[in-house]
Amino acid sequence: MTVFIALLPAYILSIFYRSFLSVVAGPVMADLRIGPAELGLLGAAWFIAFALAQFPVGWALDRLGPRRTVSVAMAIGSAGAFLFAQAGSALSGGIGMALVGIGCSPIFMSSLFLFARTADPARFGLLTSLFIGLGSLGNLGGAAPLAIAAAHLGWRGAMTAMAVCFLAATVLAIALVRDPPPRPASQKPDEGLWQGLASILALRPLWLLAPLTITAYAIVATARGLWIAPFMTQVHGFDAVWSGHAATIMALAMTIGAFVYGWLENRMGQAKAIVAGGTVVTILGYVLLALMGERSHLLSVALFSLVGAAGFTYAIQMAHARLFFPEHLIGRGMTFVNFLFIAGAAAVQSGSGWFIAQQRAAGLDAATTFAHLHWAFAALLAVSLVVYVFAPARPKG
Repeated sequence: MTVFIALLPAYILSIFYRSFLSVVAGPVMADLRIGPAELGLLGAAWFIAFALAQFPVGWALDRLGPRRTVSVAMAIGSAGAFLFAQAGSALSGGIGMALVGIGCSPIFMSSLFLFARTADPARFGLLTSLFIGLGSLGNLGGAAPLAIAAAHLGWRGAMTAMAVCFLAATVLAIALVRDPPPRPASQKPDEGLWQGLASILALRPLWLLAPLTITAYAIVATARGLWIAPFMTQVHGFDAVWSGHAATIMALAMTIGAFVYGWLENRMGQAKAIVAGGTVVTILGYVLLALMGERSHLLSVALFSLVGAAGFTYAIQMAHARLFFPEHLIGRGMTFVNFLFIAGAAAVQSGSGWFIAQQRAAGLDAATTFAHLHWAFAALLAVSLVVYVFAPARPKG
C-alpha cells in the first residue's frame, strides 16, 4: 500500500507524459512550427531518454535503492516539465521532454522492484497489473480533460499545470519512498553495471521474448499517444475536443484491459498464453482498422478501443520475463526489459512520424496514409508473435 501511495501519483504523470501529445498535436505543431515528422521526434525524445536511463536506473536500484534513485531523477523531471511548457522551439521542447523522460524513468521500475522484493512472487503479475491499471488514469487525463483544459488555458497553460503536479508528486515520492530490507550477502553477488548487463543478455529466453517486447507496447502507445487524435481529425473531421473524447475512450479501454489481464494472470498463471492471445486480437484490430477505419467514426473508435484493451499486455509480458531473472539481478533485469519496451516505443514513434510524412509527401490522402500505417503495425506484431511462440512459458526445472 505504501508503494501505491508513494509512487502511483508519479506513475500516473509518467503515463500522461507518454500519451498527451496526440491531443494537443495541432496547437503544438502550429506554435512550434513543426510537421508530423518533427512531432514524432518530439514524442520520441521522452522515450529515448527514458530508455537510455534504464541502465543506470537498474544499477542504482540494485546498489543504491529506490529512494535515492527516484528522488534525483524526479527532480530532473520536474525541471523538464516546466521547460517543455515554456518551449519556444522544437529543440527546447525536445530537451524538456527528454528531461521529463529521465524523471519518469525510475518510477515504474522502483515500484516493480519493491513488489519483487517484498511480495509473494505469485502475486507479482497481479500487483503489476493493478499498478498499471490505476496508472492508466494518466492516459485518461491526457485525453479529453487535457483537450478541454487546453481549449480554455492554451496548451502552455495546461502543461504548466501538469508541471506543478509533477513537482508535487516529486515531493510526495521523496517523503514516502523507503528502501526494502537488504538481502543476505550470500544472495548478492558483486556484479557491476556492465557485468550485470552481460549476465542478463546471457539469459537465452529473453532473446525470444525481445521482439514482442519491443513492438507490442510501442505500437499501442504510439497509436494512443500520437495518432488517434490526428486520425479522427483528418479522416473523420473531428475537432480537438471530440478527438480528445475518442482518445479518452481508447485510454479507458487500455485501463480495463490492464485490470482484466491482471485478473486472468492471477487466475490462470499462464502469462505466455495470455500475451499470445491478446496479440492475435490486437493484430486483428489493426487489420480491421486498415480495411474499414475510414467508413465510420464509431467503428474507428471501437477498433482503437479493441486495440488498446487487447494490446496492453505490458504488465503480463513483464511478469513473464520476471520468471527468468535471479534475485540479485531483479532490478537490472526488469529495467532491461523496460528498456526494450520504451526503446521500441521511441523507434516506432519517430518512425511512424517519418512514415506519415513520406506518405503525405507522395500525395496520398489521410485515410490511405493511416491505413498503410495500420497494416505496418499489424505486420510488425505478426512477425514478433511468431518468434514469441518459441519462447519457454517458464524456466526449466
